[in-house]
Formats: sequence, structure tokens, C-alpha cells
Amino acid sequence: MPTTFNDTTNMRTVYMLTAVAALGGLLFGYDTAVISGAIGFLKIKFELSPAMTGWAASSAIIGCIFGAMFAGWSSDRFGRKKVLILTAILFAVSAIGAAIPATLTEFAIYRFIGGLGIGAASMVSPLYITELAPASIRGKLVSYYQLAIVIGILLIFFVNTLIQGSGDIAWNIEYGWRYMMASGVLPAALFFVALLFVPESPRWLTKAGREEEALAVLSSINGAAKAGEILQEVKDTLHEKQGTLQELFTGRFRKAIFVGIVLSVFSQVQGINAIMYYAPEIFKAVGTGTDAAFQQTVIIGIINVLFTFVAIHWVDKWGRKTLLLWGGAGMGLSLLMVGLAFHFGWTGYGLLVFILLYIASFAASYGPVTWVVIAEIFPIKMRGVAMSVATLSLWIAVYIVTQMFPILLETAGAAITFWVFCGMSLLGFFFVLTQVPETKEKTLEEIEREW
Repeated sequence: MPTTFNDTTNMRTVYMLTAVAALGGLLFGYDTAVISGAIGFLKIKFELSPAMTGWAASSAIIGCIFGAMFAGWSSDRFGRKKVLILTAILFAVSAIGAAIPATLTEFAIYRFIGGLGIGAASMVSPLYITELAPASIRGKLVSYYQLAIVIGILLIFFVNTLIQGSGDIAWNIEYGWRYMMASGVLPAALFFVALLFVPESPRWLTKAGREEEALAVLSSINGAAKAGEILQEVKDTLHEKQGTLQELFTGRFRKAIFVGIVLSVFSQVQGINAIMYYAPEIFKAVGTGTDAAFQQTVIIGIINVLFTFVAIHWVDKWGRKTLLLWGGAGMGLSLLMVGLAFHFGWTGYGLLVFILLYIASFAASYGPVTWVVIAEIFPIKMRGVAMSVATLSLWIAVYIVTQMFPILLETAGAAITFWVFCGMSLLGFFFVLTQVPETKEKTLEEIEREW
């Protein structure tokens, strides 16, 4: 059997498995961004203060933090596939429950449940892809996970716009946001069914002592001859006992976890979710009508998807670090201009152009590349727990930004708020320049040995 990745059957298998795992990313984007359409109506429905508006948007993020916290241990203990199936169930329960609450507390509880699924999927889906991908196209395949996230965001922006246009303000305040929340049941069901037909991660199977199953999965991807070589290489990295959290922070991999945590935080504190979760409200704040605000939000989603393809195409050619540096520079410049737009009262399409430049820069860099880097820099014996720590840090940063954004807007003003994000972009640029290693075209085992 051919052993290269020019083999059509092998490539079909690789992309099929990647697509199923990436559906976790689609649900991630769909379920987190659904709040952007609902938040304005929830604010009126439950008479929310800025702090409570932040809580309505960030309650799911608290669930994400806990989901990411336990996903590493559970995926190491029970397998990547079982944890992903659980996330699909959590997504569905959350979608139904968040559509029928009588109080904000009930809404927050069900959003928290959905957040558990988002947090776990955000760690396990790219991990699963990384552990089955060949080194030569691993960056591209993990980037498909981010593509699925932005497609999920774009999809819910369209759904929110269609639902919002189905009635007047009073109807949306009472019913519209409920339909937005309930719509998440359909992609959750699709994810659940698709997962029933994919195998477990071959590297996890090897670690669990199920070498025959691992070899079968590797053979379906790489061909029989190459699969044996890969299996032996994986076994060679498993001779040490399972890594501990203490070892992660004190041993030779301390630099890896430092890079993973800080890069994850910088991917969020530059304000991406402030725009994704509050986009319609941002446009309304500068005088855009409700209908136009939702339409402009859809444009953001389209740009987000289109420029993710830039990262997919170039991440294995230019490298992870190059994309992060160029994207970070673009984000910093555009955030500076957004702040100036609010400061001088530039409204309409001028503000939209600056925000779109920011979205394009993020989508071509930090959006997908952060997941690529944190999925490949950790050793196999502690990859689950290490990714859990990095992803946990990411979600804590998301929570802080999401909770504080409406408060900052009211107390400091929009201009200063976006200049703060600009400052974070500058710090992130220098961190990537000085600390993040280049990992393109290296096997996971080669990366581990280099640490």
C-alpha cells in the first residue's frame, strides 16, 4: 500500500476525521456567538445593568473554564472520542434550556452547561486532529478547526439576523432570542451522530495499551508500512511514566507550558470576543439601526471565514510565528484606528472598515495559529493535561474580556477601551517575537525532543 499522503484514499480518511472533529469547533463558534444577537433583547427583557449584561454574555464562559479544566484529565482517562460525544450532549441540553428560562439565573445555568461542552471541545477537538495528522499538513488540518469555529460564528450571525427580522422589537424581546438559543440543537445533533462513526485517537490508543487498534487507525491514514514506523515512534516517547502537573511547571517542559499559557491569553485579551459577542451593540452605539447592525455583523462573519483560509493556506509554508507576527501587527494598527474612530466620532462604514481589518488580521493569525501551536508543543505523556491548562487560561481571558467590556464602555468610553486592546496587541507582538518557537514541518516527537 502507498505510504505517502498523495494516496487519495488516505487523504480522504484524514480529511473525513478532521471534518468530524472540527464540528466541535463549529459548535464552539455557534454557541458562543449566539449571544451577540440575543444580548440586546435580553438586556431589555430582564432590565440588566452593564455588569449583569456582562454576566449574561459571560456565564457560558464560566462553564468553558471548568470544561477546559477537566477535559485534559478526562480525555487522558477515557479517550478523546468519548469526551467529544459528551460535549455534543451538553450542547444540546444547553440550547434547549437557555431557550425557555423564566429568569436570568435559569438562563445563566443552562449557558454554563453549554460552556462546559464548549470548553472541553475547544481542547479535545484540536488535540484529536493533532494526534492523527501527518506532520507535513498538521498546521493546515488543525487550522480547519478554527475554520469550523468561524463558520459556526458566521452561521449563527445569519440565523440571528433571520430571526431578528421575523418580528418587531417587542416580539424579539419576548421570543426572538429564545429561537436564537434553541437553534443550537441542530448542529449539536449532527456532531453527536458524526462522532459515532470515527475511531479513537491512535496516540491515545497506544498510550492505553491498545496497539492493534492504534495500528489499524494509523494504517487507514498512512498506509501499513508507514503506520508501523509511526507506531514505534509513538511508543518510544511513552517509555516515561505519565507526566504530572508539577512536572509540567518545574521540569524541562516548563518553557512549553509558559508559551502555551501566555499565547492563549494574548489571543483573547486583544479583544476578539468583545467584538464577536457585542458586535450589534457596538454598531448601535454609533447610531446604526438594529437591522443594519445585524447586517454589518454578518459582514464581520464573512470576513472572519474568508481570512481563515489565508492561515490554512500559509501556516505550513510561512510558519506559525510569521503569521502571528504579521497578524498581530495588523490587529494593533486596526485597534488604534477603531479607538480613533470612536474618539473623533467617525461613524458608518469608516468604523466598519477598521473593524473588518481587525477581524481579517485575527482570522489569518491568532485565530487558527494559537490552536495549532498549543496542540503540538506539549509532550504526549502530558499533552492532555498541558492543553487543558493552556485552554483553561484562554477561557479565563475570554471571561475577563466578556465580563468587563460593557463596564469599560460605560466607564472609560469606547476609544480608551479599544486602545487598551491595542496595547495588548503590542505586548503580544513582542512576546511572539521573543518566545514562541517555530514548529512547522516537525513531527510531534521531534518537537518534544527539542524541548
